[in-house]
Amino acid sequence: MIEYALIFCALCYGAALLLDLWRIAAGPDAADRILALDTMVINVIALLVLYGIWRGTAVYFEAAMLIAMVGFVSTVAYCRYQLRGDIIE
Repeated sequence: MIEYALIFCALCYGAALLLDLWRIAAGPDAADRILALDTMVINVIALLVLYGIWRGTAVYFEAAMLIAMVGFVSTVAYCRYQLRGDIIE
Protein backbone atom coordinates (compact mmCIF):
# COMPACT_ATOMS: atom_id res chain seq x y z
CA MET A 1 0.00 0.00 0.00
CA ILE A 2 2.85 2.40 0.77
CA GLU A 3 4.24 1.79 -2.73
CA TYR A 4 1.05 3.15 -4.29
CA ALA A 5 1.19 6.23 -2.09
CA LEU A 6 4.84 6.82 -3.02
CA ILE A 7 4.08 6.46 -6.73
CA PHE A 8 1.12 8.84 -6.46
CA CYS A 9 3.21 11.42 -4.61
CA ALA A 10 6.06 11.09 -7.11
CA LEU A 11 3.65 11.65 -9.99
CA CYS A 12 2.21 14.72 -8.28
CA TYR A 13 5.66 16.20 -7.67
CA GLY A 14 6.66 15.37 -11.24
CA ALA A 15 3.63 17.26 -12.50
CA ALA A 16 4.55 20.16 -10.23
CA LEU A 17 8.05 20.16 -11.75
CA LEU A 18 6.54 20.43 -15.22
CA LEU A 19 4.33 23.30 -14.11
CA ASP A 20 7.37 25.03 -12.60
CA LEU A 21 9.22 24.60 -15.87
CA TRP A 22 6.29 26.20 -17.68
CA ARG A 23 6.36 29.13 -15.23
CA ILE A 24 10.07 29.60 -15.85
CA ALA A 25 9.51 29.69 -19.61
CA ALA A 26 6.39 31.87 -19.55
CA GLY A 27 6.97 33.98 -16.46
CA PRO A 28 6.18 37.63 -17.03
CA ASP A 29 9.11 38.92 -14.96
CA ALA A 30 12.23 37.80 -13.12
CA ALA A 31 10.53 37.48 -9.74
CA ASP A 32 8.20 34.78 -11.06
CA ARG A 33 11.15 32.92 -12.51
CA ILE A 34 13.05 33.11 -9.21
CA LEU A 35 10.07 31.74 -7.30
CA ALA A 36 9.62 28.96 -9.85
CA LEU A 37 13.28 27.96 -9.51
CA ASP A 38 12.97 27.91 -5.73
CA THR A 39 9.82 25.80 -5.99
CA MET A 40 11.63 23.42 -8.35
CA VAL A 41 14.34 22.95 -5.73
CA ILE A 42 11.69 22.12 -3.14
CA ASN A 43 10.03 19.63 -5.49
CA VAL A 44 13.35 17.93 -6.24
CA ILE A 45 14.00 17.66 -2.51
CA ALA A 46 10.58 16.05 -2.05
CA LEU A 47 11.28 13.58 -4.87
CA LEU A 48 14.61 12.65 -3.30
CA VAL A 49 12.98 12.06 0.06
CA LEU A 50 10.27 9.92 -1.53
CA TYR A 51 12.89 7.90 -3.39
CA GLY A 52 14.85 7.47 -0.16
CA ILE A 53 11.74 6.14 1.56
CA TRP A 54 11.09 3.78 -1.33
CA ARG A 55 14.67 2.47 -1.36
CA GLY A 56 14.96 2.39 2.42
CA THR A 57 18.31 4.15 2.61
CA ALA A 58 19.47 7.37 4.22
CA VAL A 59 21.81 8.46 1.42
CA TYR A 60 19.02 10.25 -0.42
CA PHE A 61 18.06 12.19 2.69
CA GLU A 62 21.61 13.51 2.92
CA ALA A 63 21.52 14.42 -0.77
CA ALA A 64 18.25 16.25 -0.17
CA MET A 65 19.88 18.26 2.63
CA LEU A 66 22.77 19.23 0.34
CA ILE A 67 20.40 20.30 -2.42
CA ALA A 68 18.38 22.32 0.12
CA MET A 69 21.49 24.23 1.20
CA VAL A 70 22.62 24.88 -2.37
CA GLY A 71 19.10 25.86 -3.40
CA PHE A 72 18.80 28.38 -0.58
CA VAL A 73 22.16 29.99 -1.35
CA SER A 74 21.42 30.13 -5.08
CA THR A 75 18.01 31.73 -4.50
CA VAL A 76 19.51 34.40 -2.25
CA ALA A 77 22.34 35.04 -4.71
CA TYR A 78 19.98 35.36 -7.67
CA CYS A 79 17.70 37.73 -5.73
CA ARG A 80 20.66 39.90 -4.74
CA TYR A 81 21.80 39.97 -8.34
CA GLN A 82 18.34 41.08 -9.49
CA LEU A 83 18.10 43.78 -6.83
CA ARG A 84 21.61 45.21 -6.88
CA GLY A 85 23.26 43.95 -10.04
CA ASP A 86 26.12 42.47 -8.01
CA ILE A 87 26.28 39.46 -5.72
CA ILE A 88 29.42 40.28 -3.74
CA GLU A 89 29.88 43.86 -2.65
